[in-house]
Amino acid sequence: MAAPQDDMFSLCVEPGKVSSAIEVRFIDNTKGKGLFAKKAIRKGDTILIERPLICSQFLWNALYKYKACEYCLRSLETAEENARRLSGLPGLSLPHPELCRVRSELHQACPQCQVKYCSAECRKAAQEQYHRVLCLGPSQEDPDHPINKLLDAWRSVHYPPETSSIMLMAKMVAVVKQAQEKGRWQRLFSQFCSRSANEEEEIAHKLLGEEFQGQLTLLRSLFKTALYDDRLNQWFTSEGFRSLFSLVGTNGQGIGTSSLSQWVHACDALELPGHQREQLDTFIDQLYKDIEKETGDFLNCEGSGLFLLQSTCNHSCIPNSEVTFPDSNFLLHLNALSDISAGEEICISYLDCCQRDRSRHSRHKILRENYLFVCSCAKCVSQLDEADVTSDEEEEGEAEGETEDEMTDV
Repeated sequence: MAAPQDDMFSLCVEPGKVSSAIEVRFIDNTKGKGLFAKKAIRKGDTILIERPLICSQFLWNALYKYKACEYCLRSLETAEENARRLSGLPGLSLPHPELCRVRSELHQACPQCQVKYCSAECRKAAQEQYHRVLCLGPSQEDPDHPINKLLDAWRSVHYPPETSSIMLMAKMVAVVKQAQEKGRWQRLFSQFCSRSANEEEEIAHKLLGEEFQGQLTLLRSLFKTALYDDRLNQWFTSEGFRSLFSLVGTNGQGIGTSSLSQWVHACDALELPGHQREQLDTFIDQLYKDIEKETGDFLNCEGSGLFLLQSTCNHSCIPNSEVTFPDSNFLLHLNALSDISAGEEICISYLDCCQRDRSRHSRHKILRENYLFVCSCAKCVSQLDEADVTSDEEEEGEAEGETEDEMTDV
C-alpha cells in the first residue's frame, strides 16, 4: 500500500507553501516516479520548501568539531566562532556581529546524553520522533555501547569526503519504533527507491560488490545488535540491510549549513558607502584565504537527509531546477533554473557543477555506480557519437579512486 500523495505533501511541504503547482507521477518501470509541473513555473521561482523525514550530520564532520543541531543541522557556532576555528585565528573579530543569526542563549541539550540542539523546539521534535530510542544517556562516551561500536565501524570504512551516514538507517529504525502509526512510517520509507541493482542494465551499486562483503557483514551485525526489532525484521536480513544501505546511498540528499556563510550573505546585502563596502569585501576575501590555507574546502556542517518529494526528482545533466539550503538548516528549497512549462518534468542534477562538465562517459560512470541508471537526457543523447573514453585528467582521477579499498563513497 503506497502512501497517498496528499500525505507526502502534508508531511513534508512547509506550511503555507503552495504545492498546487506540482505533482508526482509514475513514469515507467525504469525511471519510476517523477516530479512534474501542473502549471507554468518561472525561472527563479521557489517550487517547494521541504522538510526531511530524517536527517543526520556526517560522523567525521561532527568528530572534527563542526557543531550542528542534532535535529535540524543548523550551525551551533556563531559566525565569529566559526571563522576563528576555520581560519586558526583565535583573536579574530568579525565586523557587523549583529548580522549573525545564531542565538546561543536558545541552545539546549538532552538532559540524559547532552546532545545539543539549537532550540527547545528541535529538542522536543527529536525526542518525540526518534531520540528516546537513540539516546545513550550516561553511555554517550562509552566506546563499548552497541550504537557507538556501530558508528565507529562506519567511520572506519567511510572516510571524508562523506556522502552518507549509517545514522540515517538508525533513525529510520528509531522513528518506526517510537511511532504510534508504525505502518504509516514504514509505508513512507517504502516510497524511496531501495534497489541495490539494476538488472535490466546489469548495474550493481559499487559498494555492494564482493570486495565489500566483509565490511557489510560487520556493519549488519553491529546494526542488528544495536537496534533489532521483531517488527522490522526485514530490515535486518542480509538482503534487507543491503536494500536499506542502497536506499540511504541513492536517496540521501546532502545538506550543508554555515553560520559564517549566512553572515557573509547578510554582509553582501548591506547598503554601505563605497569605501566601507571595499573595506568589508577586502576583509571577507582575506578571511576566506586564511580559511583555505588552514582548513581547505571543508567549511560547512555537513550531513544528509531523506526528502520524500525531492527524491522523486529525476536527474538531467542540464537540469531545470536546483536544491539549496538558504535557511542554513535542513529546510530544502527547490528553485527553478529556467522557465518550466505545465506538464514538463522537474529535474535536478545528481552531479555537481564540475562533474557535469566532464565527458558523457565520465558522467555515466558516476551515475551508474552511485544511482544505478544510464542517463538519456538531451545532453547525453546529443553526445551519443562521442567515444566512450575520458580525458587524461579524468582517467588519472578515476585510477586513483579505484585503488581505495574502503567505502569512501556512497
